[in-house]
Amino acid sequence: MSSTTGMKVVVTGATGNVGTSVVRLLSEDPEVGSVLGLARRLPDWSPPKTDWDAVDLAAETSDLVERFRGADAVVHLAWAFQPTHDPATTWRTNVLGSMRVFEAVAAAGVPALVHASSVGAYSPGPKDRTVDESWPTHGWPDAAYCREKAYLERALDIFERDHPSTRVVRMRPAFLFKWESASEQRRIFGGTFLPGPLARPDLLPFLPDVPGLRMQALHTDDAAHAYRLAVRQEVRGAFNLAAEPAVDAHLLGEMLGARPVRLPRTAARSAIAAAWGLRLLPASPHLFDAVLRLPLMDSSRARTELGWEPRRTATEVLEEFLRGMQQGGGARTEPLRGRKVG
Repeated sequence: MSSTTGMKVVVTGATGNVGTSVVRLLSEDPEVGSVLGLARRLPDWSPPKTDWDAVDLAAETSDLVERFRGADAVVHLAWAFQPTHDPATTWRTNVLGSMRVFEAVAAAGVPALVHASSVGAYSPGPKDRTVDESWPTHGWPDAAYCREKAYLERALDIFERDHPSTRVVRMRPAFLFKWESASEQRRIFGGTFLPGPLARPDLLPFLPDVPGLRMQALHTDDAAHAYRLAVRQEVRGAFNLAAEPAVDAHLLGEMLGARPVRLPRTAARSAIAAAWGLRLLPASPHLFDAVLRLPLMDSSRARTELGWEPRRTATEVLEEFLRGMQQGGGARTEPLRGRKVG
């Protein structure tokens, strides 16, 4: 790092939910001299010290080495959630594209790689206690998202063995939400035409309480703060990132004034599978299966080694996200464009 110019950081997937928060925080950091944001489509947004370049990681012709050369760190966030009916397509972008990033980091001699892993990389685990970063990361093999995240954990194991001088950090956040991501996440998981205003408490007389449907949430800006700390500090390894409390039907019922009603797993899955099979719902039943099995995470290591602490509770995160659903929340990038349907 140059003391006169500050750190140079390259961010892939820089226009998405996490990328926009990471780029903004890095651009505000006095230790960072420049940020290069890589995305398939250039945004109508230009924070300080930030340049943009159009890159498709699925394309074998993308010259990542030259873009990474001279960087102090690469933050790899790029990820495609769809099409869920064509896992070969997401594999090309998510797995093969990520491996191109890893290879380019090594070829360009970048000292640090901060990779966006996920709670989805974890093998099935407990819902009544938390697990640390030593929990196995074999994912839920039937869900493409989990399968891809787990595969990249193994790829990074090999990368670290072959390139011990490169500092590798694996972030494993819980489900990430913010006001600006509401429209994008509605489209990804609920479909293009799902009306955001349906997220009104008075339209929800009851909530389905499915056994095992207990998970963690985190504000995207809080996750981005952890990424910024990992760029600046000499840390290695995996970090769980989650806020309290854990989210279940009872917590959502209190938030929305709706009564939880027990619904068998098979009934819930059958409804999701039918809608997905008819292409009415983008979220697959395989991902639903995975969510029911994901463990709850202990974030102690991030607190003690990174000095990280979430600034918002999971309840506050979901309240902000629901407002975004109702209001068509978005931002000035193609993935996060706001849209209110209905």
